Amino acid sequence: MKKPVSFFSEGVKLVGDLYTPDGLKPGERRAGIVLCHGYTGVKDLFLPDNARVLNEVGYVVLTFDYKGWGESEGPRSRLAPFGRIADAQAALSFLAAQPGVAPERLGLYGTSYGGATVSFTAAIDERVACVVSVVGVGHGRRWMRSVRHPDEWFDLLARSAADRTQRALTGKSEWVERNEILLPDRQSAEISAEARRKNPSAINTLPLEYIDETLGFHAEWVVDKIAPRPILFITTDDDRLVPPEESEALYAKAGEPKKLVTLKGIGHYQVYFEPAFSQVMAETVAWYRTHLPARG
Repeated sequence: MKKPVSFFSEGVKLVGDLYTPDGLKPGERRAGIVLCHGYTGVKDLFLPDNARVLNEVGYVVLTFDYKGWGESEGPRSRLAPFGRIADAQAALSFLAAQPGVAPERLGLYGTSYGGATVSFTAAIDERVACVVSVVGVGHGRRWMRSVRHPDEWFDLLARSAADRTQRALTGKSEWVERNEILLPDRQSAEISAEARRKNPSAINTLPLEYIDETLGFHAEWVVDKIAPRPILFITTDDDRLVPPEESEALYAKAGEPKKLVTLKGIGHYQVYFEPAFSQVMAETVAWYRTHLPARG
């Protein structure tokens, strides 16, 4: 059952959806999982499918929009990576307070840039008992450099520097087309565009401050702090938007227990669709069942 909910992060109202599994009895408490979307995603883009599968195997699930995204309040369309961590922590607090949730059994699931968000959040918040990161970003600067030609990279840095000065002098960042910051490969562009056309909350312009905020956020600097709590990384060998090296680097720096799964012949956005989606969720459910059983 899906129910609209709201809660607060740093004084800002966030909007989410609480998914409750069938058969949850009065007084019963299940493990709860917070789902975190990616770079320019919203809660209604892809994540409801993940919530459905996790509901089917017994988990209570929460999706939500970060500050300024979708239906949530706050300055619009900011990346604010550390603000997203605060939002994820607020989501954990809200989920833990629900009558059908065991507050000591909380998990995080993040996809794409959300993989960085959940890795960083779990590293600093010991309430997180289990983590899954799918096609996640480990090091923002390395990632943005890896998907650009040298001239594109230096142009990006120059634009970022000019915008940094403008923000300091005027308080405003220049807005540009989303694809100028998040370079789409041919494979991702078509799939992403089609999915976003069907979602009214999806946006197509971003402030240039995204560049600085991405360049300075590196989940792999802290991912080792998650251990001895378990973390699963799922990547693909044909991801041209977030190369598999990002998940591989996170895995290398994480402590045990950990696992790295690489799906063969799959691209970045293909993980949201069949047949890859079922592969992702099979690995995810198996990981949670082992390390975070729905029923205590």
